[in-house]
Amino acid sequence: MPDVSTHTRSVATAAGTWSLAWAATTHTGRRREINQDAVLASYPLFVVADGMGGHIGGEIASSRTVERLSGTVEGGSVTPRTIEKALAKAVRDIASHPKATDEGTGTTVTGVYLDVSGDEPHWVTLNIGDSRVYLLRDGALAQITTDHSVVQELISSGRLSPEEAENHPYGNVITRAVGPSDGVTPDYVRLELVDGDRFVICSDGLTKELTDYGIQHFLGENADPAAAVDAMLDAALENGGRDNITIIVLDVAAEDPSPAVH
Repeated sequence: MPDVSTHTRSVATAAGTWSLAWAATTHTGRRREINQDAVLASYPLFVVADGMGGHIGGEIASSRTVERLSGTVEGGSVTPRTIEKALAKAVRDIASHPKATDEGTGTTVTGVYLDVSGDEPHWVTLNIGDSRVYLLRDGALAQITTDHSVVQELISSGRLSPEEAENHPYGNVITRAVGPSDGVTPDYVRLELVDGDRFVICSDGLTKELTDYGIQHFLGENADPAAAVDAMLDAALENGGRDNITIIVLDVAAEDPSPAVH
């Protein structure tokens, strides 16, 4: 099993000082030979990428995407503009790689970053594909991102129930990805900064094996991010581990919030 540890950082913002704690892991699972997932957990950006295509094409797509996004962190500016520039470069990287020429080669990219540039610091989620961002707030777990998948489109149009979707034959077919086409823009959701929030960012290797209730259960049982990640990974593997599994747990705590913070 991979060694998982919790990292912490204190962040001073216009709305007070905040403490972040996070842990991340990625695992091949029990059925796959290669891990085509990749993960980036480097303040202020926390991202999961789930690659697809060919024997190693997906691994190339996800790793190049994470490398390009890592460059935005190193450059000191994580914004929609820098994210989209990084994704455009990743598309070119994927297209030019000799082992990733299959038209189906690509990757999801899903995550969250902290924007402290203004008077009101906030989180921004980004999403392309069917990896997910969940938020546990005030004891309730909510999926923040919307899957870009055939099944989700059927659910949204009323032609499929969530229960029927669980075993649908097109369950793995996504409608948007980084790689197969140029100019793919993430969906963004802005969220306020709230004391006690817990994010889970994961590939579908986790959600294939754990229900939302299961994710919430393991968050409730494990206050430490690394322990929560380990518990969810163990459960996903025990439930079959049919795909690569990647998980980030990110906790938010107010150290010295200003009166303006909700």
